[in-house]
Amino acid sequence: MSYRGRFAPSPTGPLHMGSLVSALASWLDARAHGGTWIVRIEDVDGPRTVPGAAEDILATLARFGMHADEPPVWQSGRESAYAEAFERLVAAGFVYPCACTRREIADSLVSAHARHATLAYPGTCRNGLHGRAPRAWRLRVPDGEAARVDFTDRWQGAQSQDLATEVGDFVLRRSDGQWAYQLAVVVDDADARITHVVRGADLLDSTARQIYLQRCLGVSTPAYLHVPVVTNQDGEKLSKQTGATALDLDRPVATLAAAARHLGIEAGEIRGEMRGEMRSEPREEPRSLDAFYAAATAEWAKRFVP
Repeated sequence: MSYRGRFAPSPTGPLHMGSLVSALASWLDARAHGGTWIVRIEDVDGPRTVPGAAEDILATLARFGMHADEPPVWQSGRESAYAEAFERLVAAGFVYPCACTRREIADSLVSAHARHATLAYPGTCRNGLHGRAPRAWRLRVPDGEAARVDFTDRWQGAQSQDLATEVGDFVLRRSDGQWAYQLAVVVDDADARITHVVRGADLLDSTARQIYLQRCLGVSTPAYLHVPVVTNQDGEKLSKQTGATALDLDRPVATLAAAARHLGIEAGEIRGEMRGEMRSEPREEPRSLDAFYAAATAEWAKRFVP
């Protein structure tokens, strides 16, 4: 299957440097592989969606010269796809209803951690609701060796997670009726035939759950690459809540060069001829988006394309 990658922002506000780094990494990986790059607006979480943010994100990507190869996909229009996958999991016996409140879950996790040094959901509702009304729906994870998911991340290296002891049965549909991120992203990636996922390392912990869910649904597993997150001066992940500032749209090349440096890429290096000899000029930012992307893609290909 030919390369298909994606950038999947949540429309909770404008792009900041952290999200630009993820967008740039996914763009460069697709271009270095000669593949297809799509944009998916992850607005499945309606309460967190900010009106107009998606359109602003698409306009910002265009300002930086990142145009998707296909029309954008909106999660809010894919309700039927999530429902169909959910029903398949229910029919296969993978899913069960959960009546626990957030407070009950928090209390049970504290108690379970004290006894077993784990913060995994303890499976309170696995064997029935005992007359209580269902609130959320959870995916049952296996026990023992079958619960371990191993994979190799193209940036972070070998990874391993025991779903039973580190996560527990996880939510696919929330108590407010919203589809959970884990289900939506797996269904979306499968339907879009995504072969490579490039995103921030803050989502690395979700990958094992997504791989297990892919196995339950019988869909293929993409190759994963998680780039280091951008942090503020206090070491917190950069976000609107932690002081992220607006991107400089008036100097797109300079802003992209800063994002590239976070990825370990000096896309401003220029080589030219002088008196018949090749020499290295001082590193400086390319004067055009085309020049930047040509240099950055070449550098990315050296590291990540076999």
